[in-house]
Amino acid sequence: MAIAVLCMLIALAGCSGGTARTSPSPSTPSVTSVSEERIVIKEFRFEPADLTVSPGAKVSVVNEDSAPHTVTAEDASAFDTSTIEGGRTATFTAPSTAGAYRYLCGIHPSMMGTLTVR
Repeated sequence: MAIAVLCMLIALAGCSGGTARTSPSPSTPSVTSVSEERIVIKEFRFEPADLTVSPGAKVSVVNEDSAPHTVTAEDASAFDTSTIEGGRTATFTAPSTAGAYRYLCGIHPSMMGTLTVR
């Protein structure tokens, strides 16, 4: 590998009259970052408890508690992460139909939130 690099440097120096020249690098197209929709479970709460997303958005759920949790829509057919162990992350797809979807933790029903799709 080192020999190949040395040969390339010698070849470049020979082509440029002994001085290595560098041409400006072409501009790199900017990458548009897609915002990640995210719910964090921390201290037995959903943060944010109310989240608005686009239809079909991917939503990551990060469980920062040591206890397991779920994010389960009241109409479980809308979305359900199943059990997310402490320190783990799960993802679900938001419904494609606009509306407000109340959800809770299936293990700790006092934990509640709303996912608004619009």
